[in-house]
Amino acid sequence: MTNNSNRPDVAGTASALFTLGGIGAAFGLAACCALPMALASFGLGTAWLAGIALFAASHRPVFLIVAGIGLIGGAGLLGWYRHRVPATLRWLTAIGLLVGAVLLYYGFTYA
Repeated sequence: MTNNSNRPDVAGTASALFTLGGIGAAFGLAACCALPMALASFGLGTAWLAGIALFAASHRPVFLIVAGIGLIGGAGLLGWYRHRVPATLRWLTAIGLLVGAVLLYYGFTYA
């Protein structure tokens, strides 16, 4: 038998990485239209989003797929291994999933 008590649990890490990938893709998707409108409503400049928006506009279907897979995969792993993930990481991942879902919705709606 092997002693697995020294091995780190990768369930929380995998869930967080899937979620982070989904947030990144959803951010790229929302950088075209929704994010500049939201930031401008708060009085923030959005000129720095121009490069991301130009790249994301031509790769929109890829960003949609990657964001969907990342967020669904992160939510699935978090739900499946919820008892093995530390509470702090579980809450941070859940907040990340919410932010990613909002970005994905606005990126899909306002394009």
